[in-house]
Amino acid sequence: MDDIRLNVALLRRKVPNLTTAAKSIGIRPATVSNLCTGKIDLGKAEVRTLVGLATLANCSIDELIIRGEKMNMIETQIKTLDFFAPLVKGGTTGIVARPGMGQVVILAELMHRFKDSDYTTVFLLPKMNHPELEGTTELADIVTTTIEKTFSELTSQSGEVIFITEKSYIVSGELLDLQEKLVANRVHNITTILVDLSGEVVDEEMPYGPLETLWQLDADLATRHQYPAIHPIYSTSSILEGIDLDQRHFNLRQRAQKLLRRYRELRSIVTVHGMEKIPASELQTYERGERLEAYFTQPFFVAESLTGQQGKVVSLSQTLQDVEHILDGKADRFSVEELRFSGSLVG
Repeated sequence: MDDIRLNVALLRRKVPNLTTAAKSIGIRPATVSNLCTGKIDLGKAEVRTLVGLATLANCSIDELIIRGEKMNMIETQIKTLDFFAPLVKGGTTGIVARPGMGQVVILAELMHRFKDSDYTTVFLLPKMNHPELEGTTELADIVTTTIEKTFSELTSQSGEVIFITEKSYIVSGELLDLQEKLVANRVHNITTILVDLSGEVVDEEMPYGPLETLWQLDADLATRHQYPAIHPIYSTSSILEGIDLDQRHFNLRQRAQKLLRRYRELRSIVTVHGMEKIPASELQTYERGERLEAYFTQPFFVAESLTGQQGKVVSLSQTLQDVEHILDGKADRFSVEELRFSGSLVG
């Protein structure tokens, strides 16, 4: 069988109000979201779901499904992003979080890291004033205030572009119009990151429409200052459907999620009843889960003045090796504190 995936870009263009439209024909928005990000294998999707989506997009099934085209990730060297929910080159990523959970810091760090890369960052400012963006937008290579100026800047870039903007442009329909114009002008070098500074996205089923990558921030991690507070279970990427991802990465991610899922269950027991309530047979699971969670914290360059910790970069290959060592017990000699905000196991 051919490698297949949903044509997320087409759905974004053709069905701007996908949540409402999907519900109207009996398709759960969560099903659509999971098909877009790869949580549900497209090969296992119900025929009626695919027919319904094709009808909504006014396209054929063949147009709705992409066969054999490899997707590529943009390596950020932020461990938890690259491992659990890689940024898809040319795709759209949405950050789901309530205010104060660290989403602005993640944007700032990404723009800082892309400064010395082949990517140009373009930040379209929200229409309303957001004081929390002070000191952040300056990190972008190009800052725009209107859709018209943004279109001009995006079409003038010959290299790859990271385009960042806020949800208000989705609600107004202006982002859809911009994307239509870019497609008409055959501009395909843009990777989009969307954020909602109001935090309302947390309560919506498909807050940004179809996405290739979803970064969902976790209130529990943020409360415990485990940054970046990326939820290791709910954050995902269409690359992770196993077609374009290295098999080792795919298997390690599954193992890590299984461990962290059980660790979170055990941690809730510890929080209420103490360590003595954990069965002896599960103590190792708890301790390795605690180490793995601590490992995925990472010092950011943009936060050095606040934390006093030097920013760290960790390659994906190093992250895979480190995670494998933690899962296999080869890092049991490390304390949780040694792993927290420490970069890689070797440095």
